[in-house]
Amino acid sequence: MQSGQYEHREVFYACKYTPIELLAGFGATPRIAEADVASFAYADALAHPNLCGYGKGLIERMMAADVREAVLVTCCDVVRRVYDVLRASARMDFLYLLDLPHRRGPAEVALFRRRLRALADAYAAYSGAQFDVGAACAACGTGVGRADNHVTLMGAHASASLVAEVEKGVGMPVENATCTSRHLKVSPPPQLARMAAGPACGTCCDNTGAMAAADPLDAFLDWYAPALLGQIPCMRMDDVAERDELVGERGQRGVVYHTMKFCDYYGFEYGALAEKDEIPMVKIETDGTSQSEGQLRTRLEAFGETLRARGGAAHHEEPAPATTGNSLDAAKAGTYVMGVDSGSTSTDVVIMDANRDIVATVIVPTGARAADAAARAMDEALSKAGLAAGDVAMRVSTGYGRDNIEGMDSSVTEITCHARGAHYLAPDARSVIDIGGQDSKVIHLNANGSVAGFVMNDKCAAGTGRFMEAMARVLEMDLDEFCRRGLEWRHEVRITSMCTVFAESEVVSLVAANTPTPDVIHGLDVSVARKTATLASRVGAEPPYLMTGGVAQNEGVVRALSEVLKAPVATHADSQLCGAIGAALIGLDALGKRNGEK
Repeated sequence: MQSGQYEHREVFYACKYTPIELLAGFGATPRIAEADVASFAYADALAHPNLCGYGKGLIERMMAADVREAVLVTCCDVVRRVYDVLRASARMDFLYLLDLPHRRGPAEVALFRRRLRALADAYAAYSGAQFDVGAACAACGTGVGRADNHVTLMGAHASASLVAEVEKGVGMPVENATCTSRHLKVSPPPQLARMAAGPACGTCCDNTGAMAAADPLDAFLDWYAPALLGQIPCMRMDDVAERDELVGERGQRGVVYHTMKFCDYYGFEYGALAEKDEIPMVKIETDGTSQSEGQLRTRLEAFGETLRARGGAAHHEEPAPATTGNSLDAAKAGTYVMGVDSGSTSTDVVIMDANRDIVATVIVPTGARAADAAARAMDEALSKAGLAAGDVAMRVSTGYGRDNIEGMDSSVTEITCHARGAHYLAPDARSVIDIGGQDSKVIHLNANGSVAGFVMNDKCAAGTGRFMEAMARVLEMDLDEFCRRGLEWRHEVRITSMCTVFAESEVVSLVAANTPTPDVIHGLDVSVARKTATLASRVGAEPPYLMTGGVAQNEGVVRALSEVLKAPVATHADSQLCGAIGAALIGLDALGKRNGEK
């Protein structure tokens, strides 16, 4: 057909093996189906609640009013389920399920070519369009990998918004190598281009002088089927050895590995890559919604800080000196810096002098407004130190509320800050176990205290301070009593669920069975320890261990962790201040660089 002869049509797709160039040859505009939703209320009504977030998002997007045509590929079982839902809705003008061979041998290529031809015939019959080999060839683009400093996003489907979030968080360009990204390795051969020119005889000569096929569609499919199937394989293919090319490429400074909640298929590859330790890597998990943005941002920013510390980024902006007071004069004379850790439960402030001595500390409940708690804590710290606001040359914030505190000169993730603070409190520590109010994290340290690797729990509150608070409420006691009574246990009690809701049910059942309260609390302590030990194993943690965060004050959890890890877990009187201490130290480092110190 001639360009523009038929009305403009959009065909939605999801998989990199979708023959979008073939569809372009029929005048269609392929458009990737990406959902950016806060929940899956609509999808949950049409499919099983435990369908992965990608499948639910695909249903949400495909059921939108602007989607009238779609081609799905059977890369995984969830796509078959999405197809069933869409077919049952009977709202599509054109809906096609392309069966993908999971091998790439000659027999599979031939089978795939026949299936592509069947799709082409079906779309031609539906649209009334004729195949334009020139338009198909023009749509073919080969992927050229980045050679500059970048990070590679690998793993499960990644939307454009996730790619942008990774780039923003890490602070480096991102190369998308997930199964959403498609890169044909070869370009259409010259004889297809000559065929597009349309010789009068309807045939053309290939580059060997032989006569090419008279049918442009058949000629295109002869080249296209192996080219499409020959991309870097996704993890659903039988032979994935070629995926090794994705790690260690030129300019690659790190890998962000994405997995989808309720689907651990790509977790196998991540586990194998993490064991090799060839390149810095961090794992992120999403559920297809924006619900986990806070923790996702922390993981990505911490990873970016780690890469910059290793010299992986082209540049790194240090915190600027404070704009209040005579900061440069203060830096030369009695330098004071302030570290503010804005957590979900408490807000911690540390003021430190130029000798790295702590001159004042404050811990206040965060409450409903993190900014208000931070302002109050900073005022109290200044008062305790006998300083005015202008005496502080640098203010660095960390924690989940770090970007919402007024008057800060810089913000740094709690991963980096806890690593610095832990090295300050316990220079021999090689692993930091931080259990706060909202999350748990384990940080593996290099001998110099820098971050070798880290892992965080998911967005569930299991095993965190919030979990312990909830259990204390069930037992009708405050946290101090809860921690103290747990040390009086006599008999082992196993809490099998880490879900706060289900664990609460278990505790209620144990209480109803007259189980001694100290034994119940000890069972909860051990369950937290086991979950944390699992995190530690994922990051290669090793002793000596230092525990930080508010839960470090719970001696029962500390003892349980020591038993599960089979190594002493130390605490420090200032463990809860570890993040704020690290932030203050980073502020001092920045001031030193501004003033030419080595």
